Amino acid sequence: SKCYGQTLLTEVYKHLNLIESDYFGIEFQNIQSYWIWLEPMKPVIKQVRRPKTTMLRLAVKFFPPDPGQLQEEYTRYLFALQIKRDLAEERLTCSDNTAALLVSHLLQSLFSLVAEIGDFDESEDREHLKTNQYLPNQEKLEGKILDFHRKHVGQTPAESDFQVLEIARKLEMYGIRFHLASDREGTKINLAVSHMGVLVFQGNTKINTFNWSKVRKLSFKRKRFLIKLHPEVCGPYQDTLEFLLGSRDECKNFWKICVEYHTFFRLFDQPKPKAKAVFFTRGSSFRYSGRTQKQLVDYIKDSGMKRTPYERRHSKVRASTRTSNTDVPKQSVPFTEGLRTPGSPASTAAPFHSVHSLASPASILPMFAEPSPSSLEPRASYTRIPDKTTAAPVEEVGRKLMQQPGSPVLQGVGFGSLPVDHGQLSSLVLKSPLGLSPGFQVTAATQGSSPVLSPVLSDAGGARIEEDDEMKRKRCPTDKAYFIAKEILATERTYLKDLEVITVWFRSAVIKENAMPEGLMTLLFSNIDPIYEFHRGFLKEIEQRLSLWEGRSNAHVKGDFQRIGDVMLRNMHALKEFTGYLQKHDEVLTELEKATKRLKKLEMVYKEFELQKVCYLPLNTFLLKPIQRLMHYKLILGRLCKHYTAEHRDFADCRNALKEVTEMTSQLQHSLIRLENFQKLTELQHDLIGVDNLTAPGREFIREGCLYKLTKKGLQQRMFFLFSDMLLYTSKGVTGTNQFKIHGHLSLHGMLVEESENEWSVPHCFTIYSAQKTIVVAASTRLEMGKWMEDLNVAIEMAKKSTEKSEMLLENSVCNRSNRSSDEVSVEQESEDDIHSSRSSLDRQSQPRANTTVHVCWYRSTSVSMADHSAAVENQLSGYLLRKFKNSNGWQKLWVVFTNFCLFFYKTHQDDYPLASLPLLGYTVSCPVEADGIHKDYVFKLQFKSHVYFFRAESKYTFERWMEVIKRATSSPARSSLLLPKEKDTHTE
Repeated sequence: SKCYGQTLLTEVYKHLNLIESDYFGIEFQNIQSYWIWLEPMKPVIKQVRRPKTTMLRLAVKFFPPDPGQLQEEYTRYLFALQIKRDLAEERLTCSDNTAALLVSHLLQSLFSLVAEIGDFDESEDREHLKTNQYLPNQEKLEGKILDFHRKHVGQTPAESDFQVLEIARKLEMYGIRFHLASDREGTKINLAVSHMGVLVFQGNTKINTFNWSKVRKLSFKRKRFLIKLHPEVCGPYQDTLEFLLGSRDECKNFWKICVEYHTFFRLFDQPKPKAKAVFFTRGSSFRYSGRTQKQLVDYIKDSGMKRTPYERRHSKVRASTRTSNTDVPKQSVPFTEGLRTPGSPASTAAPFHSVHSLASPASILPMFAEPSPSSLEPRASYTRIPDKTTAAPVEEVGRKLMQQPGSPVLQGVGFGSLPVDHGQLSSLVLKSPLGLSPGFQVTAATQGSSPVLSPVLSDAGGARIEEDDEMKRKRCPTDKAYFIAKEILATERTYLKDLEVITVWFRSAVIKENAMPEGLMTLLFSNIDPIYEFHRGFLKEIEQRLSLWEGRSNAHVKGDFQRIGDVMLRNMHALKEFTGYLQKHDEVLTELEKATKRLKKLEMVYKEFELQKVCYLPLNTFLLKPIQRLMHYKLILGRLCKHYTAEHRDFADCRNALKEVTEMTSQLQHSLIRLENFQKLTELQHDLIGVDNLTAPGREFIREGCLYKLTKKGLQQRMFFLFSDMLLYTSKGVTGTNQFKIHGHLSLHGMLVEESENEWSVPHCFTIYSAQKTIVVAASTRLEMGKWMEDLNVAIEMAKKSTEKSEMLLENSVCNRSNRSSDEVSVEQESEDDIHSSRSSLDRQSQPRANTTVHVCWYRSTSVSMADHSAAVENQLSGYLLRKFKNSNGWQKLWVVFTNFCLFFYKTHQDDYPLASLPLLGYTVSCPVEADGIHKDYVFKLQFKSHVYFFRAESKYTFERWMEVIKRATSSPARSSLLLPKEKDTHTE
């Protein structure tokens, strides 16, 4: 009774041999029946008022945003049990499909310990579900649970546990514990805390988040919980928010939890204890007393201790051998029964032992006690067996399953990213895990930490494992075909994420606002949903094949798996059935644009959605991805066929798969050209002020870019847009619209272009003569001037063949303007006009929309043609790279996506939106020179003026591919696919 809470916690962690103990705590119900945490720095007797009737239970206290941050499989198992409990207690609310999927993985984790490879057995499943309650509404979901479980054959318990965590962590209620409160108006709300900050819910819907970076101070006064924000967030006069909780004790309890969460996730070191006042105290002396997440991760990485390995068994198996196996230490415990304080009555169903008997080898310390019948079901347990010969360093054992290339343990699930649980979304059932399969380890910096990274991904301690990382990399397959197959996997992951922008995120946005007509909803999603479902299954097949190829999992399976052609052939043949859906994308894109113009509510939802982080490209770009993906398959299969000899066992399958996909691309080639042109026109329609009906039939986009127009005030920067029937020139205002205002338009009929450097004494200068006026412009380089003059001359020739049509398009497209000469208007005066333009208030007040090439061209003084866009589509790539800044000492591992002339950076491939981006227009790519001081293999250098970045690839093939795609996408080809036919592919013969 005199012991402090820390004493009990230490004994529990010691008994369980739990290394990552700081994620956990012991909770109990107080007199008011609220669950509260046992405080380490207070005596137990002062906290547990009724020890004879109080049950203490071990539970997860801190929920990290990514289960990959948990270093031990053992810890992830305990987290999975917490998810199991939260489902049973209805804390983790989710859709029926998600709940069924979670239960199916829990079943697999249990059954795979009994069956040799976890085969699905319907009768055993039904019998088990009759006697064990995982969900409140389990009976009506039994069919879905069985359907999901049937697909998990061969999945190990460790894989199943990780799947549970990966699904759960993307749910809005993951790790959420509600605290009833009300705001100043008396509205009933729920407060919660997470790694991000303080959350506000109304019902089960999150309505606000106060990130830790915005919070200046947390405090409480009696029943009032106060959040003081930084002045720049809400202004200096309304910087304190007030919430009313049920009592002072509830308010203080929530405040303590907030303090602990902030310290654990945000601080690098635990705070020092507050010195006791001599005479009187003011405020609470409460401080978080454990290790922070950063300290915990560093401890596991850096400590020199040897970790005791474990053997995972089912409790039924252990029960039969417990009496005879004398080698099993006291740590061998099933985590299924309840922990009670001394004096608690014993359960008739399962024995409870006092904490004083922890040292007894026969005692069983329970883990996750559940009042429901499911707590009585034997659950898989861990047996930690001391063995000096098998003991390994923490760094080796702790990351073995987490960081091996292709390890299925890190397979995550994208289904949990649904932002809402909605009836129309419930059909999006996940069929395939999206695995994390990095090909090499991170070598982090030794100094400084990036503000965008959590402490787990910070630079500390990374350099010490570099040699070990090199050894692991060298153990991977070295065949070029393997790395080509890895490219298929990496780009398929990105492609599926791109589809989710439409099928998940955009769908939820339009459903929430009821903004899209039912007919258009049916047209859009009935075409893209089947494609999305197919590619989820395809991705799972690729992941499984790569995992077998690497020899990192499923060691009991024998066979020839070091090839990818059979998988590609099977799926390319199946993909032909979806050609009809792909041919309808033209209609989908057209109808969506028409509806956006016609329906103001849809237009508003569309524009607001494009400002979200998840929509990292213009929205209609994602609708072209399915057809563009076929082109990628064709190019990759072509490389495989070129690599293999005709006698290779994989050559025939790759060649046949190439024929299948070539047949599809030939059918869809003209449709893709038309769709890419239409997509670009609609994108420009949103970016330009003063032009209507830019998407008129027959108009083709040719080039956009920055030129300097000669006026009476000298050379002034303008943005030019060349189409098949006209040339527009614009300027960018200083208002918040981030749009370009049209200042002039010239018909291509009768236009003449001449170089005029000598006449005006301006470098890279040429004159454009048209029927309306003559203008003189200058390019930034001679190369840019040549591109513009060539495209203008070709466009003029095209316009001669359709004179009447061009005049009609021009007349209907450009808004009527005053007759004043734009030559006499300065940039500042033009920007003022933007404020009074006839656009809607939404256009004027929206946030800058800078994810299009037009803005990059403006700031980099360059231009992009339709040929460049076509080349960029063909040269897309994804994968893990190590990035290093010019003056930094270490490398940072990132998931990198290259598309639309831009690098997008993510922590992992599972992230829904990028952390940052780097537009590459104007950059040069090369190998480092001696002066750069880079002494690593497979490093390429990106440079624009004084901006320098280094990127390190995992293999020679990967390095060459990144160099190739960046060079091709950032250097203009001679002519556009719109104007000249493409060369015939030699591999299709």
